[in-house]
Amino acid sequence: MEEKWSQTALLVIDMQNDFILPGAPMHVAGGPAIVPAVVKAVEIARDHGISIIWVVREHDPFGRDVELFRRHLYGDGKERPTSKGTKGAELVEGLVIEEGDYKVVKTRFSAFFATNLHSLLQSNGIKNVVVVANIYDMRNVGVATLMLQEWCSSDA
Repeated sequence: MEEKWSQTALLVIDMQNDFILPGAPMHVAGGPAIVPAVVKAVEIARDHGISIIWVVREHDPFGRDVELFRRHLYGDGKERPTSKGTKGAELVEGLVIEEGDYKVVKTRFSAFFATNLHSLLQSNGIKNVVVVANIYDMRNVGVATLMLQEWCSSDA
């Protein structure tokens, strides 16, 4: 395996049913359209031996670890989005966590806040991070982004 690939991790973020499926409580417009590209990115990462890190939201069913402005979604009779163990918290069809992959659970917007992601990347010698999902917001804060085709042919 080339050194650049051994120092690269693919972060697959929020590709859960409650974010992707139409009508889901946390549905993100355009989510279903990106699923095939995410599946392809995971396949490419597996082919190159790139570490795959699945970043998911998993909340307490009672909403005790949810942001204050979302707690109203977790009362009696509510849908309780991305609650641990629910269908909504599962990865969307076509994406599977395999042996050797790593799962980071977050309860806030960023996987780099109040999770072990940073130390995981450092302790495994990861110098390059490829992120799938939420590219629009990342571009808006100045993160350099490549489309899947550019990444596949990139020497970066």
